Amino acid sequence: MKKSKGLKALEKVALKCGVSVAEVCKEIESAIDTGMANPDPTARAFWDKYMKSGRKPTPEEFIAYMAENSIP
Repeated sequence: MKKSKGLKALEKVALKCGVSVAEVCKEIESAIDTGMANPDPTARAFWDKYMKSGRKPTPEEFIAYMAENSIP
């Protein structure tokens, strides 16, 4: 899934929930922040593997990554 598809996914969620894309992004950013601060070793292992660049992902990047790397 490309980043542009991540944006399309955000737009679909916003439309379905009757909110703006900015509000959906804000909620996802909050979830990313919460996940990144989680001290649980399993969570830490995920974020350490995911954040090789050392920077926080955008909501579009995170959605795209999760869609491409989800476990069936």
